[in-house]
Amino acid sequence: MDVFGGAPRFLAYPRPVVVQSGTDAVLKCQIGGDPRPAVIWERNNEKIDPQGRYRVFEDGNVYNLIISAVTTEDSGQYICKAKNSIGETYAAATLKVEGEAQEMELREENKPRFLIKPLSTRVGRGEDAVFSCKLWGNPRPEVVWEKDGRKLNEIFESTHFNVGYQDGGWFQLKIFKTRAPDGGVYTCKARNEFGESLAGAVLLVDAGPGHEEEGNLKMFAVTEGKHAKFRCFVTGKPKPEIIWRKDGRLILSGRRYLLYEDREGYFTLKVLYCKQKDNGVYVCAASNTAGQTLSAVHLSVKEPLVRFKQPLIDLEVWERDLAVLECEVPEDSVPITWYLEDRRLQPGAKYGMEEWGTKRRLTIRDIGVDDDGIYLCEMPDGGRSIAEVAVKGTILRKLPRKVDVLEGENAAFCVEVEKEEMDIHWYKDGVELRETHQTIIKSFGRTHILVFVNTMPEDTGLVTFLVGRSKTSSQLRVKAARHCPPSSPVGVQINTERANAALLSWIPAQDSRRNPPSGYVLERQEVGTGSQEWLQCLTTDSATSVEILGDSVPCEADYRFRICSVNKYGKSNNVEFPRAVHLVPVARIQAPLQDALVPEGQDALFSIELSASVIGTWFLNGTQLQEDERFSMRRSRTHQSLRIRGVRDTDNGAEITFIAYGIRDSAALYIQGMCDHFHSLPKNKTIHKGCSIVLQCELSDPSAQVHWYKDGSKLHPQNGVDILTDGLVRKLIVHSAEFFHSGLYCCKTKGDTIMFNVDIKAPPVKFSAIPEEMRTRLIEAGCPIVLQCVVSDPEAQVCWYKDDMQLTSNSALEINSEGNTRILVVQSAELCPEFPMLAIPVMYSSIFDIERTKSLEAGKALELECEVADSTVPVCWYKDGVKLSPQNGLDIQSNGMLRRLVIPSAELLHSGLYSCETADDTIHFTVDIKGDFY
Repeated sequence: MDVFGGAPRFLAYPRPVVVQSGTDAVLKCQIGGDPRPAVIWERNNEKIDPQGRYRVFEDGNVYNLIISAVTTEDSGQYICKAKNSIGETYAAATLKVEGEAQEMELREENKPRFLIKPLSTRVGRGEDAVFSCKLWGNPRPEVVWEKDGRKLNEIFESTHFNVGYQDGGWFQLKIFKTRAPDGGVYTCKARNEFGESLAGAVLLVDAGPGHEEEGNLKMFAVTEGKHAKFRCFVTGKPKPEIIWRKDGRLILSGRRYLLYEDREGYFTLKVLYCKQKDNGVYVCAASNTAGQTLSAVHLSVKEPLVRFKQPLIDLEVWERDLAVLECEVPEDSVPITWYLEDRRLQPGAKYGMEEWGTKRRLTIRDIGVDDDGIYLCEMPDGGRSIAEVAVKGTILRKLPRKVDVLEGENAAFCVEVEKEEMDIHWYKDGVELRETHQTIIKSFGRTHILVFVNTMPEDTGLVTFLVGRSKTSSQLRVKAARHCPPSSPVGVQINTERANAALLSWIPAQDSRRNPPSGYVLERQEVGTGSQEWLQCLTTDSATSVEILGDSVPCEADYRFRICSVNKYGKSNNVEFPRAVHLVPVARIQAPLQDALVPEGQDALFSIELSASVIGTWFLNGTQLQEDERFSMRRSRTHQSLRIRGVRDTDNGAEITFIAYGIRDSAALYIQGMCDHFHSLPKNKTIHKGCSIVLQCELSDPSAQVHWYKDGSKLHPQNGVDILTDGLVRKLIVHSAEFFHSGLYCCKTKGDTIMFNVDIKAPPVKFSAIPEEMRTRLIEAGCPIVLQCVVSDPEAQVCWYKDDMQLTSNSALEINSEGNTRILVVQSAELCPEFPMLAIPVMYSSIFDIERTKSLEAGKALELECEVADSTVPVCWYKDGVKLSPQNGLDIQSNGMLRRLVIPSAELLHSGLYSCETADDTIHFTVDIKGDFY
């Protein structure tokens, strides 16, 4: 017996918890209930998800909520709710976190902070570069220097740089014999147990002149106006410095040159919109302390098949001036398209486009720095003419049109102006930028630099540099980094030394520091069921072992387990534990066995309902039963049943027992002597007189004897009454029912009786159809009136009425019956003083149904007409039960036998049911006026 069964209830309520800030807090409560309740924790009416700092742990009927590294914000009330199919309950727990204020004060006082930040610097190639900064922190902070978001030892050899510390809190980074790739953003991260701080600086390395031997020369050709792309794959330790040159001159990134290292490790040079002047030798020179190597290629720019008569010419214009680009196509009819690099231009206030014969002109108004670039005039066959427009003004080196970086990388922007000490401003999406630990703004004479450190996708936007009335803009696009799910855990083991339990353990993957999981998901699979479905058992965040108890599984079975790592980017592959384990839930009896009384020869069924699915054994008088032709055992989740086929007299009083893990229950089997019984049938019969009565029932035994009774008297076969047997069916048939056959009939057999109520009713009396001409009679005064009808039953009584008054026979009126015929005779309509209400009726002449229904459009004339038998009789017209009178728009006419209603112009409101009435007759008309509704 489960003393804690039923709706959930708290066996131990959660107690208030007081902890220090930064420690772990554990809220716990003990809950009973049957079925086992589902328990959740809430705070501020929101369910707490067991992830991150929150963990939920169950130990039997003790439920724990664990909160890691608590702060004062975690203080408050937490609600523990338990619910099962029977009911629910809840209780509150209070958490108080102490020491936060003092800790925050201590943290602010002792965390690292920069007293002097590192300064940006510019050096020549081959010179040493030094960054210095002064820090405060207690204990002394640990300092890490990074370049472009990567640690120095990952990209530099150890002999290329030195990190030092001097008394007074001075930290120093020195880079020896700088190379062009050393340029970039350097960050200093200082960290101790109370926090961290960050500062950054920019290093610019000026590349000096140089000349390399070309080595083996390769050839490359490209059509004029197209792009040329050169890739160079270089390996070496330390990582080589890469320089590109054309005809001995150093190539720097600009309008028509892109230099970058792609994700595959190739150093790439891209020459945009090739022109004839781009013909020449391009050299990729790679060098490090161990030596150098060269790779050279000759670029040949081919002229297009269809050439311009006059190509575009490069221009240099001043800001706010007018720029005119002009070219000449081969024929007058050749259309052209203008482009600024990859953007198609459209005529408007900014751009004017003109054509005179074969000449084509583009006019650029109000020239600004952002109009500096490559302009193309393209013919339909792909032929291009290219011109560079250089805008001269305050800004000498403008921003690129767009900058693409990956999330976490640094985005750098560099502008050069004509004078030093100019008032400059940087903007992003129209908002002026100020220097922060993530936004570095530096100036070196005429050069101005903006760097976004560790960019995020939300940094995407339009970056603008403004000096005086001049500005240049660039579109920054931060691409989300490719985040990967964590690696699978390793070293999975299962320990089954404890009875009815399994201890599962694992080790995080070796790359968990670089790609950490946020938790682990454990799944189970029931062995031997044929199902391949895996079901989630539990999740955990940082634990590397968990114990699975038998009480946590739904049914007794062998179980396999597997585990995977998860984070917000996905989950790893599953790793299966080495073997299966047999687990048995703790079951309780929900519905016990019941004693059974079963007729001899029938099947006996015993069943028991448990709270969990377990494997059990059935016993008959202490002997274990096995599945065979007589005994059938079934298990469906928590329901167990035993069927004993064809019980015998010897089974009377037998003890049936069910035994499972922690369960034992018994019941007795009693045998009832063999008897016959009827199957349920309808028991009430209503029969019309003269029809047959058929009473039928079905037995369980075809050889059983039955006896029929009516109102307690036994019936025997006789004239008009038959008693029949057909297999399991027994019948009593009365061929022609009379009223005295009504009553209570019963059919009896040994052990069972079935009753029938029989009610005999006379059939309804009906009139035979009378022709229409016989139902409407026109009789002259003084002549006899003879009315007759035929009924279905010659013994039926009828009554004659006139105007709802019953008529009786007298000297002027006779009522006769002849078989099925009933006759009413009025000797003389005029000479009947005893029959004063009899008068010659005024009847309407017959009108076809089609004439009684009128349908016409609004505005047309409506005429309703009928004919009476007497020209002197008055009539009344009605519409929808309201009497009509002659008035404006409605005319009532009488002409001899004709009576007419006329509406000259019908409207929608004239639709309805019309009737014309005399004292003796009424005729109806249906009128439907059609028209538009407004």
